[in-house]
Amino acid sequence: MVFSQRTIMIIAAVVWYGGGIALVLKGLSLAKSAYAINPDSLWPYGAPLLGIAIGLVKARFIFNHACKKNILRIGKLEAPRLWQCFRPGMLIFLAIIIPTGAWMSRAAAGKFFYLCLVCGLDLSIATGLLVSSMLFWRLKAFSGAPGS
Repeated sequence: MVFSQRTIMIIAAVVWYGGGIALVLKGLSLAKSAYAINPDSLWPYGAPLLGIAIGLVKARFIFNHACKKNILRIGKLEAPRLWQCFRPGMLIFLAIIIPTGAWMSRAAAGKFFYLCLVCGLDLSIATGLLVSSMLFWRLKAFSGAPGS
């Protein structure tokens, strides 16, 4: 089934934003769990802040490039298919990284240091996704002429 470029772009944006929002919620939940274990430590506050700072760097050097490249690629598709919202390699990467992230959170349960570590990691990825998602708007990805 063929879809419009705009529909494929919206699907890509929903996945991009959805991943960012889900990771923010998960990261904050992990920080809350770490706080419950050791409320006297600064790490339940420091890990999220460090994650956000690292995420800003990731956005600048990794996520912006990947997002822009995907937007321009979708804009060049002749007869877009649903699965073309991302390249096959990215779909495989997502199929691996999503269960891995869920496993890491379960493995960290009850372990203060690991909760803080996974919290920082999740928030760094979330920040990278959410900051780079602004490219969907800057490049007018939903107008039908991405990058113009």
